[in-house]
Amino acid sequence: LMCFMQVMLVGDSGVGKTCLLVRFKDGAFLAGSFISTVGIDFRVSSNQWIWDTAGQERFRSVTHAYYRDAHGEKLIPPLYLLYVLVSCSYCICQAWLTEIHEYAQQDVVLMLLGNKADATHNRVVKREDGEKLAKEFGVPFMETSARSGLNVELAFTAVAKELKHRFMKDPSERFKLHEYVNKEMKGAGCCRT
Repeated sequence: LMCFMQVMLVGDSGVGKTCLLVRFKDGAFLAGSFISTVGIDFRVSSNQWIWDTAGQERFRSVTHAYYRDAHGEKLIPPLYLLYVLVSCSYCICQAWLTEIHEYAQQDVVLMLLGNKADATHNRVVKREDGEKLAKEFGVPFMETSARSGLNVELAFTAVAKELKHRFMKDPSERFKLHEYVNKEMKGAGCCRT
């Protein structure tokens, strides 16, 4: 049985949503300056339909619309909330998490990603801060890098595995996203690409 996995990348402008998506889909880094995403963009990769949302405040109402279907019912698209380790975008994550809980279903698959982990010399946000925020909201967390590919494949694979287990609805085999992410992170050390 084939079905599309729909995924949504959310976060403030400039956190690397498009770069992360391009790294995952094409295995390449989108270098240089480029035009910010306007409203909503999407890319199809095998059986995945990945929505890339604009982070600017003026597009928030558009992003909200994609949390719901045509009948106003809440959807369950898996969400990746991104912030950048080298700026204060982390400070706004709590507002994003609150908004996601308001607009999306309660059992939404959500993962917090601290992006640009390769930029260690400009780092502003500590790993422990990301872990603390994720724990507070009960979501898995990992640091990623669209430039180096660090944990990009793992982030998408983990959510795909969660969705597969939900779709199969096998109560005897409950998949635990947090545990899978933690196990994979420990097994790969700090250098997973």
